Amino acid sequence: MLTDRINRISPSATLAMTAKAAELRAKGLDVINLSVGEPDFPTPKNIQNAGMEAITTGITRYTPGPGMMPLREAVCEKLQRDNSLSFSPDEIIVSCGGKHSLYNACMALFQTGDEVIIFSPYWVSFPDFISVTGATPVVVKTDPKQQFEPVISDLNSKINSKTKGIIINSPSNPTGGVWGDDAIREVLSIANENDLWVFSDECYEQLTYENPFTSFANFTENDEKILTFQSCSKTYAMTGWRIGYTAGHKQVIKAMSKLQGQSTSCPNSIAQFAAIEALTGDQSAVAEMRDAFRVRRDYIVDRLNSIDGVQCEMPYGAFYVFPDISAYFGKSFENNKITTPDDMSMFILDKTSVVSVPGESFGSQKNIRFSYAASNDDLKKAMDRLENTLRLLA
Repeated sequence: MLTDRINRISPSATLAMTAKAAELRAKGLDVINLSVGEPDFPTPKNIQNAGMEAITTGITRYTPGPGMMPLREAVCEKLQRDNSLSFSPDEIIVSCGGKHSLYNACMALFQTGDEVIIFSPYWVSFPDFISVTGATPVVVKTDPKQQFEPVISDLNSKINSKTKGIIINSPSNPTGGVWGDDAIREVLSIANENDLWVFSDECYEQLTYENPFTSFANFTENDEKILTFQSCSKTYAMTGWRIGYTAGHKQVIKAMSKLQGQSTSCPNSIAQFAAIEALTGDQSAVAEMRDAFRVRRDYIVDRLNSIDGVQCEMPYGAFYVFPDISAYFGKSFENNKITTPDDMSMFILDKTSVVSVPGESFGSQKNIRFSYAASNDDLKKAMDRLENTLRLLA
């Protein structure tokens, strides 16, 4: 009954775990949800006020399909200020979140017969974005000891005449890894040699803890085939407002606008108006959130590495850790035998009411993902429960 297109894609694993957490909480359990990929901070007050102003002043109607002009101008200003990238408004499209932006671009540029490179561990939606277009996702290995940078020999071996593009996410969901300059240059050089589209998903660009972020488009002069994707969601705690944007070649932006005009018409006008304030107004809340996330990152990595059998690399960005729990494979407690990341996530959930996301969703057979976008108290309780529970496995 349903189309092959729909049957090619899977439900979002991260949203499924969030729903599971809500279900358990409704039953009265003391659930600590470390599966959710959104800041636990409120949207900054100046942005809230801008949203309310939009409502009271009547900014509640359709806008141009690619976004209202003042917002696209604000995006250009932001990209120049923060990323040293120069774009004009006709090279910008505003969409209903970063996910929508990436989906639009995949639909505009990939089709049946194409192959598209993604790097494992990958964001859960990348394979499905590609598959729904009829193209085939091709997975390239990364090195967990080097911020999950790509294994270049594997990348070269996977490129052929069908390869159409490469999708990169740094800082990464799920690993928190941030690629170094040399890795970026090498991948962009390979893309340029093979005339490939490069999608740079930079939605965590403001959340790096070791070095300032540099946008990928700064590393090459051949920027006509690079699309830069950013978002208000993670930077400004605006996940539910659904505002993301793409910067790139105007022909591609025009194609994405045509598709968007026949689907969502335009992004939410109230959220667009608030996003202008987010991008051009007071930025102090961003630094405050980043500082809080850095403290939490250091805490959770230290706690995880203190548990026998858990190995967690230090992530340089985003708000996730991706510990390797494969040392527990083959161990059991009562009727629970651990052989996969999914087994481990369900065991932890059952015994501790702490919610994680199993690594299979991201293309990993050894890891699980925790988000540290949670209060310090919740992180401590979660790690205490985890440590006590993993001792049961033998």
